[in-house]
Amino acid sequence: MKQLFIKSAAVCCPEVALLAALDLRSSDIDKSLIPAGMRRRTSMTTRMAITAAKHACTQANSDTQNLASVFASLGGEIQVTDALCRLLPDENELLSPTQFHNSVHNTTAGYWGILNKCQAPTTAIAAADDTFAMGLIEVWAQLQQEPGERLLVCYDELWPQYLAPPIGQSAFACAFVLSTETDQSIGAITMPQVSQLKQQDLKVDWVKLTESAPAAAVIPLLLALQDKQSGLVPLNIKAPIWTSQFEPYFCESSFWASKPKFAAKA
Repeated sequence: MKQLFIKSAAVCCPEVALLAALDLRSSDIDKSLIPAGMRRRTSMTTRMAITAAKHACTQANSDTQNLASVFASLGGEIQVTDALCRLLPDENELLSPTQFHNSVHNTTAGYWGILNKCQAPTTAIAAADDTFAMGLIEVWAQLQQEPGERLLVCYDELWPQYLAPPIGQSAFACAFVLSTETDQSIGAITMPQVSQLKQQDLKVDWVKLTESAPAAAVIPLLLALQDKQSGLVPLNIKAPIWTSQFEPYFCESSFWASKPKFAAKA
């Protein structure tokens, strides 16, 4: 298989103004997707990722109960992890088991499985700046063994600013349903490859956003889908630059807004 076919895409970003300059549409966090008792224990990153994932699956008419998934995030549950680490040195503080199971990197993937009663395989990965590209490669590799559909969710939350600025200054989540079949697809991409592009070849607007919200590395692909423009799509911002070749399929979708340009400089 040389291509992945994109059946849907959805964005959840609480800071809508961040996407306004790119004319990208974003959903607010949908609180109704998580029962109140469970929602009180979840972080922003889980709520964002669940919202984006559910909307992508709804667009694609995918069966969430039987859909295998890949969750990709540089930081995962960084706020909960940071809070626990600050409590550890204090002998007078008691650590909550509930907080612990909300601090691991596959927390969001676990909630997704519970909420959808899904027993299909779920993978949680982190690969620094390459996280989105590695998520696509993971999906591609899985579909080699078992053709069908996969859900790919890429997300990062706000970080405590003393950890690794400018990372974590913005929160962003996006989800795709990817398939080995062309039916109802809105586009196709090749397996990610290392290219000769440099960071200075990339458009500044989405690069700056990705520096503060690593999951925003999905933006060039979203803009390519939105603009229905074929070409080479960058998947990260630091060398080596990973890219995929994108080809649009001309079908209607309620997600797409107007038509900004996404591509690297000529």
